[in-house]
Amino acid sequence: MKKFDVLIIGGSAAGLSCALILGSAVNKPFAKDKKIGIFAHQKSAALNNAELNNVLGFKKGTKGNEILNEGLEQLANDFPHVEQIHKEKVVEIKRLEDKSLLVITNKDSYKTKIVVVAVGPSKMFDIVGLTQYVESHIQLPIEKDKIMLKNFNHLIEEGIYVAGILAGWRSQYAIAAGSGAQVGTDILTLWNDGNHTMIHDVIK
Repeated sequence: MKKFDVLIIGGSAAGLSCALILGSAVNKPFAKDKKIGIFAHQKSAALNNAELNNVLGFKKGTKGNEILNEGLEQLANDFPHVEQIHKEKVVEIKRLEDKSLLVITNKDSYKTKIVVVAVGPSKMFDIVGLTQYVESHIQLPIEKDKIMLKNFNHLIEEGIYVAGILAGWRSQYAIAAGSGAQVGTDILTLWNDGNHTMIHDVIK
């Protein structure tokens, strides 16, 4: 069984942003030996049908599916130590006696210390072990009939975070990406003994 320090579920805006933040800390002493993985499924991502006309850094008319594809390539090229897991669907999360988490997919099982759930807010959400946290989304129109996972500042319970629209944020690309980045910095802060941590680069 493969073991990770953090596993991210979902390869859209929030999941990829979280993975990029965590991956970018590879040279920091507190993160250099951390094992990071992402279940990079994108088939049901809302971005597949999106056109972005109001996002800083993207040209007007940028297609969401381009961002999804390029995001996976960016992660693979810039931070290859982040393991991308494809064609697996997470079906259950179990708490083990040592307080770690067992992530069970339709094909395999993985042990991890932290899970980040970054899938869409569909009522079809059915990950066993998390369904007790499902509630109606508080910032989307009621007619959309979307859900969120109950959380406090992205934390559902010890070691389990939720990011993106599923965390209760509005359905906007920049918001979802920022939510994933926030969770990434929260995890880095945890790894860095509680010292607030962001990864910044400067022009030399």
